[in-house]
Amino acid sequence: MPLLDLWNASPQIVGTLNVEQIVANAGNGTLKDDSDCSEELRSYLSQASSERIADYIEHCLTLGFVKSGFVLQDLVNELGRRLEYAVSNGRYQGIPKAVGFDGLWRVPGGHSIVVEVKTTDAYRVPLSTIIEYRQKLIAAETISGTSSVLIVVGREDTGELEAQVRGSRHAWDIRLISADALVKLVRIKEEADGFETVRKIQSLLAPMEYTRLDQMIDVMFTATQEVAATASELEDGTPEGGQEVSLTQAGVQQYESAGLVIQSIQDKRERVVAAVSRRFDASFIKKSRALLWSVDHNIRLACTMSKRYDNKGDYKYWFAYHPQWHQFLSEGQKSFLVLGGMDLSLAFALPLAEIGKILPALNTTTRDNGEMYWHIIIGERLQGRFTLLKPKVSSSIDLMPFTVKF
Repeated sequence: MPLLDLWNASPQIVGTLNVEQIVANAGNGTLKDDSDCSEELRSYLSQASSERIADYIEHCLTLGFVKSGFVLQDLVNELGRRLEYAVSNGRYQGIPKAVGFDGLWRVPGGHSIVVEVKTTDAYRVPLSTIIEYRQKLIAAETISGTSSVLIVVGREDTGELEAQVRGSRHAWDIRLISADALVKLVRIKEEADGFETVRKIQSLLAPMEYTRLDQMIDVMFTATQEVAATASELEDGTPEGGQEVSLTQAGVQQYESAGLVIQSIQDKRERVVAAVSRRFDASFIKKSRALLWSVDHNIRLACTMSKRYDNKGDYKYWFAYHPQWHQFLSEGQKSFLVLGGMDLSLAFALPLAEIGKILPALNTTTRDNGEMYWHIIIGERLQGRFTLLKPKVSSSIDLMPFTVKF
């Protein structure tokens, strides 16, 4: 069975395959430029989770197999897409009339990066050849504005290659990163929830002056603050926080560690997203902790979870809805706010149009730093019958038509 057919029919089976087996099931199993195998492999990778991408990279580097370098090239380019670059795949093997780059990563209207992927630095890399790729792309007006070269190396032990770059006259135009560090950047980006994190991570991969370290520290501080904010909100435990707080006592084990609380909420969120995927026959990848989109970015989800509040009368679930989430959903063709309860085997997928109608009737909170969010409250006056409350107009809407069961 072709790879994509198998993926659509039995994603659990595909999840048990290593990357060699994935390639063998793509097209005719022979990976080369402009082949069905390559096209199907890249299509599958665009839908796979970032965790699975990381596993495939590890397999390529630790075990190796025929054309594992080609596969690694596609995997690295997929990481570029997860970092929200506009990525053009290069060729596996060069030909006389084509520029032989491995990948081209572009920020629309911003910096462009010519990517070179190497499984090891055991041999000298012809830096002048890579620089020539960049110069040819500039001459052809494929890239404009500022640009640089990024060499992605499989192993972390890159001392010899670093020395080679430092000793080159092209040192300012070239940066070097291990595949493992690139995976870590993707994980940071997907666990944070601020839109600014993406831009700052992208700035790390372009040449910067390191005498003054403010920019690098700013990137680390922003990402750390966003992840830490997630943990503090989970520990808050009060509806006024308007966030995903501590786990409900109904049906979910209590954990002392905030890290385990976050993981449990993420596990439940993944179950909810899987159910929504089946409902709408679409695969979603993470943009951030709570935001997801289809491969073409046309279908978008903001998926947030709440514990059950048994001491608030009819008010059973309490969520925050952020303006940046609303903006993200507004830029899709088909978007939903997905509300899940930690003790429920169902969730509610509200179309963006419905959300727009109710926002004026919702209470808001503005934090000390000026950030505002709306409060979304789900009530349950009759057992198993849920409504979304509109407190400013003393009414509610029936949520049952928007139910997704799992």
